[in-house]
Amino acid sequence: MAYDMKPFNRDYFDMSPSEMFRDFGRQFFSNFPETKSVRTDINEMEDRYEMTAELPGFTKDAIDVTYENGLLTIKAENDMMNEAKDDDGRVIQKERAFSNVKRVYSIGNVDEDSIEASFKDGVLSLTLPKLEKNKKKSIEVREG
Repeated sequence: MAYDMKPFNRDYFDMSPSEMFRDFGRQFFSNFPETKSVRTDINEMEDRYEMTAELPGFTKDAIDVTYENGLLTIKAENDMMNEAKDDDGRVIQKERAFSNVKRVYSIGNVDEDSIEASFKDGVLSLTLPKLEKNKKKSIEVREG
């Protein structure tokens, strides 16, 4: 009786240890939920910051944006457990069961009461107005 020594259809005896670990990691971790980063662009204007963040596959209700102590946090969570069923409720194929993202940005000098956010076509847009700078006050010097 012959046994096939090729787990995951790979011959591990012909691989270096680093290749073996990398391939095993791909196989093992492919079943776990993904945590991805949020791709963002931040532009500084004279009176505000403008930020766009890519959140494809999320809905507006799945997104949570907070600003506290100079830290802007963007979190989004998707739970797709009820997708991809046929008429009898059997799962046909499920490749996206759960995903979440979270990113924290340090952005100071923001008027937190005036932050505006909108979400369209998988892109979160934020406008973060700056606090007014203290204006220079000219002080008159008198004699005496």
